[in-house]
This record gives sequence, C-alpha cells and structure tokens, in this order.
Amino acid sequence: MGDAFIRHIELLGYEKRFFPSQHYVYMFLVKWNDLSEKVVYRRFTEIYEFHKMLKEMFPIESGDINIENRIIPHLPAPKWFDGQRSTENRQGTLAEYCYTLVNLPHKISRCLHVVNFFKVRHDDMNPVTDSQIKKPEVFFLPKDSKKNPTDITGPIVLQTYRAIADYEKSSTSEMAVKAGDMVDVVEKSENGWWFCQLKNKRGWVPAAYLEPMDGPDESEEQEPNYAGEAYLVQKSYTAVEEDELTLKEGDTIEVIHKLLDGWWVIRKDETTGYYPSMYLQKAGEVNTSVKSELRNRSAPPRRSTIRNVKSIHKQGRKQISQETYRRNSRKYIQNKRNTQRNSQNKPNVIIEKNEPDDNKPKAQPAVPPRPSKDLILNRCTESTWKKIL
Repeated sequence: MGDAFIRHIELLGYEKRFFPSQHYVYMFLVKWNDLSEKVVYRRFTEIYEFHKMLKEMFPIESGDINIENRIIPHLPAPKWFDGQRSTENRQGTLAEYCYTLVNLPHKISRCLHVVNFFKVRHDDMNPVTDSQIKKPEVFFLPKDSKKNPTDITGPIVLQTYRAIADYEKSSTSEMAVKAGDMVDVVEKSENGWWFCQLKNKRGWVPAAYLEPMDGPDESEEQEPNYAGEAYLVQKSYTAVEEDELTLKEGDTIEVIHKLLDGWWVIRKDETTGYYPSMYLQKAGEVNTSVKSELRNRSAPPRRSTIRNVKSIHKQGRKQISQETYRRNSRKYIQNKRNTQRNSQNKPNVIIEKNEPDDNKPKAQPAVPPRPSKDLILNRCTESTWKKIL
C-alpha cells in the first residue's frame, strides 16, 4: 500500500492524570491510510515542541522567509503553568490546528516528522497508572454548543472519499482529481455534484467518481419507492444511453429511486429509466435561483460510463437492473388499478349487521341413547348388573 500517512486527526478531549504528578494530556483519534484508527495521548508541551521542529524543517511554509508564504498554522506557546481551564480553552485552537495540518501539502502532512509523532506509543496502549492514586478523569470535547454557551464547539469532521478514476474539470467551479486522491466532502448535493476540497483546492466533483473508504456506498442511498414522488421536468433532456428517458420541459413524472450520482430512476406513465435529478423539481416546490443556476450546468457523468475505474473494495456496489425497476413498477401500477376498480365496483348496499352471539339461543347438547340390557351385562361390573336385575 506504500508509506503510511494520516487521513484525519480528531481531537476527542483531554484527560486529567495524577501520576507521577497531576498533569493533562490530549486525546486524539488518528485515522490512517490503511483504514485503521488509533487513540493517542499527547501533552501540550510535546505538541508545541513538535510544532517548533516542523517550522524549522519548512521555513518557507512557516513564513520565516516571507510571512505571506505561511501555510503552517499558528500554535500558542504553553503557559508557565497549564491548569484545567487553559487546557480546556485550548481545545478549539488545537482541533483547528490538527485539521489544517492534515490538509497541508503531502511533503508536510505526510513527512516522517508528522507520521512518527502521531504513531501509537507503548504509553498510549499501556498508560502509567498507580492503584494508590486516583484514576484519570476524562473530559470529552463537547459536540453541541447549544447546550452550554461556554462549551467549546468540536471540529467539523468532514467525510473523506477516494477518487476511483481521473476527472478533468470542465469549468472553473469544478475541481480535477486523480485516481487515488483523498478528498474531503464539504457538501453533498442530490444533483450528483459534491463540493470537495483537496489540499488547498476546492470545487465541485461528480459523486460518481468518489467512493467512501470503509466500503461501497450503496448503504447511503435510499431504497426504491415504487409508489413514487411527483416531480416536474424543468429542463428537457435527450436520452444518450438505452436505459435513459427523453423528456420535455413541463412533463410530470414520478421519482422511484434517488441515487447518489445524481441520476434518478423515474417513471413516466408505465415507462421507467434514468434522468438527471438536477433537471427535476418537486411538485409544488417554489423555484429558486440556486436551482436555476444548477440546471444551467451539464448533468454529471453516470457511474456506468466511467472507464478505468480503480476501486479499493473487492465487492462492488449493488445495482438494481432496469428490468427490476420496470417489473416492480408494473406490479405497483396494476395493484393500484385493481384497488381503484374494486372501490368503483363496490355496491352501495346497506348490509344489516348480524345479531351479537350473546343474543342467540345456544344449541343444547344431544342426549345419548340408553344402552341395552345385553350391553350392560357384557361390559359393566357386577354392582351395575344388580341394579337392572
């Protein structure tokens, strides 16, 4: 897989420890390129020494030669005495520092100095403790600042995706990616264009070219809804592939499956096929300038049209065939028609209610016939014989 590098660093909080003396350590969740996740503990004095060494290794990027060239983030020096308040207040700055650090150019973010500092140490797996001393107190970084205005809001953790093929941008608002690039997704639009960032670049990338690191992303897609949602066609489109539909502006259709790549499966009368979601608008929804601007752009490419795909997952995405869509749609439409037909043919006759079972006379059990004298003599005991003799 090549040299190890860090995909993401998330600050979880800090611990107050009492051995060998009272001190504080920060907890970091480090996500590596092999998909492993490790928790490491670092004191702020260690982090600051690491930061000073990083600046010495990259004087241009640290702004020592020209301040305008600085891209390495700032980090305040430790105080003479770091108490719990300063440790807590520093969390926001430290979280932002780690986020910026990982997104620096690879020569910095993937250098041995960074990799070695965040590698798991023996003390991370087996922290020094003493049964006679108090156990460490853990303070997690708050995620919801609305609960307490004084809380430090946690960092915004962006999802990291991997490019499965090369993509060349066709406009200034898009971003080119190479197969294997790790991008952070800032915004996922249902039209199939996702706003991503890579190092210092930002732009729109087709969702079809991206895959999550932990597995195929069909789990993020909605299940088909064969009942359908009513939508209006806002822009005409002429089908290019056999499984696409050609529609005109103003047509009314039903969306039965919303897919991540921005190509939705729709139904027009009894015909199903793919159509660009960015050219559709939900029935009854007010048109906005943002949607109008998006519709002026070209439709994103479909996953099935991408060549030279290089996925890191052995199992591919599950795909529903167009024939399955048609079959289930026909079944739904037929059931809907049968329901309507039955409701129309139902006679308007008032049916009298049956009397409750409590008011009906209950049937009496039949009285069995009396046995004959010969039967009694053959099968009964002597005491019974005497009664009939």
